[in-house]
Amino acid sequence: MDFSWSEEQLAFKQAAIEFAQKELNSGLLERDRHSDFSRQNWLKCARFGLQGLPMPEEYGGSAADILTTMLVMEGLGYGCRDNGLIFALNAQMWSVQLPILTFGTAAQKEKYLPGLCSGELIGAHGMTEPDSGSDAYSLRTRAEGVDGGYVLNGSKMFVTNGPVADMALVFATVDPSKGRWGITAFLVDKGTPGFSVGGDMEKMGLRTAPLSELVFQDCFIPEENRLGREGAGASIFNSSMEWERSCILASHVGAMERQVELCVRYARERRQFGQPIGKFQSVANRIADMKVRLETTRLILYKVAWLKKMNEPATMEAAIAKLYLSESFVQSGLDSISVHGGYGYMSESEIERDLRDAIGGTIYSGTSDIQRTIIARLLGL
Repeated sequence: MDFSWSEEQLAFKQAAIEFAQKELNSGLLERDRHSDFSRQNWLKCARFGLQGLPMPEEYGGSAADILTTMLVMEGLGYGCRDNGLIFALNAQMWSVQLPILTFGTAAQKEKYLPGLCSGELIGAHGMTEPDSGSDAYSLRTRAEGVDGGYVLNGSKMFVTNGPVADMALVFATVDPSKGRWGITAFLVDKGTPGFSVGGDMEKMGLRTAPLSELVFQDCFIPEENRLGREGAGASIFNSSMEWERSCILASHVGAMERQVELCVRYARERRQFGQPIGKFQSVANRIADMKVRLETTRLILYKVAWLKKMNEPATMEAAIAKLYLSESFVQSGLDSISVHGGYGYMSESEIERDLRDAIGGTIYSGTSDIQRTIIARLLGL
């Protein structure tokens, strides 16, 4: 494995950092308080090229390889303190765009990918239901085959980008008796009769990423809006989840690097008992542990990216990355608050927000317990 970077790749990462610091952080404290999604910042990201990073040039992308994409998203996490916006971007890139690119027809790719890359369209991914979360394939949303297409009935829960989405990739079962082999994927446009969206759901963290319920009541979907063949939904979902688990937390590595630098600077400047607090072993050791977690998560992330670039299977590595990166970001958030003491606990410091945002990472795209289950099963347990 070779994790050396070209000058061009490093320049791209630095450009992402500078873009984020200049364009994406203004007004974040208020947006977080009021759970406001910034469509303006979404469009800025598209103009910079973020949504199109892994997409072919013919659809408005830059055709960046997975390692370059990871590196740029790491830079975005370092420069952009709006973890919610980054999460919303990732939710579209890996859970909507990539499945369309991989499994879509030429017409579907042409219809959706240019708009998703340009920021004109926002996509959502609907799998989770009120009664099916970690048990992902026990779907109650039904797709009944009719003349010319399907009629969908059911609902989806905790859908990132739901309130602002122009289209959604939705999974439903055509035959519950077939289990996972009955699940089928559909592309549903905003405004389709029988398709409605709930209001933005208030949550602990990632508050700038809108979240809602999707409801389908006798919603007719033409056959040309089916993604992949009938019954291929589970394969499409698994493919997108492996990519998502591999890539969605790349920005956390950048955020953790920012946290380490912030804590080092504060530990040098803050004085207690006549000396900088960094001279106290308990503080210094805490920051040292943050640095160790940063470097190990970075290596795990790069290994997964390298495997994906080589078209090698990465189910185990993706699960390890998702588990370790998400839990490391939580611990880094706790340590950052501890180093800053009372100041770190105050919202105005913008330090405590990273911890609130980090908690979500242990839940979305498969909980930590599910990642442990995947790892254990692949070990033959």
